[in-house]
Amino acid sequence: MKSQFQRSFRYDAWANSRVIESLAATPAASDEALPLLAHLLAAEHIWFCRLTGRAAEHEVFPSLTLDACRRLANANTAGYAELLAQATDDWLQSPVAYHNAAGLPFENRAADILTHVVTHGPYHRGQIAKAIGRNGGQPTPTDYIVFAREQDGGPPVL
Repeated sequence: MKSQFQRSFRYDAWANSRVIESLAATPAASDEALPLLAHLLAAEHIWFCRLTGRAAEHEVFPSLTLDACRRLANANTAGYAELLAQATDDWLQSPVAYHNAAGLPFENRAADILTHVVTHGPYHRGQIAKAIGRNGGQPTPTDYIVFAREQDGGPPVL
C-alpha cells in the first residue's frame, strides 16, 4: 500500500508540474486557471497539515501567483515524499481527526485522506486544461497512463 501511495504522489507532482508549465506558456488563461491551480495546491497543503498536525499556512481558495504556486507545489511534493517515506501500514490505517474549512470535526483514516488528495487534483487539472485550450494554449496531457508510460520507459507524450 505504501509503495502505491508513493507512486501516486509522484504522479501528482509530475502532473502538477506539467500544468504549471502549460499555464506559464499560456498567460492569457491565468485569470481563469490560476485560482483553480492555487486551490488545488492549497488543498494538498491543508491535507498535509491535517495529516501532520501542523497549522495550515494557506486558506482553501488563496490568491497566489504562478511563482507562488510553483513554490507551493514543490513544498507539497517534498512534504508528502517525506511523510510517505516514514509511513507504516499501521499509520496508514490509523484515524486522523481534523476540522474542515467550516470548522466541523471529522475523522478519517490516513489512507483515505491520501487517496482523496491524489483523486482531487485530476478534476481541477482538467478544468485548468480546458481554460488553457479556450485561451489559445495547448494543454499538456496529465493522464496517469502517460505518467506510467514515461516512468516505465515508454516514449514520452508531448
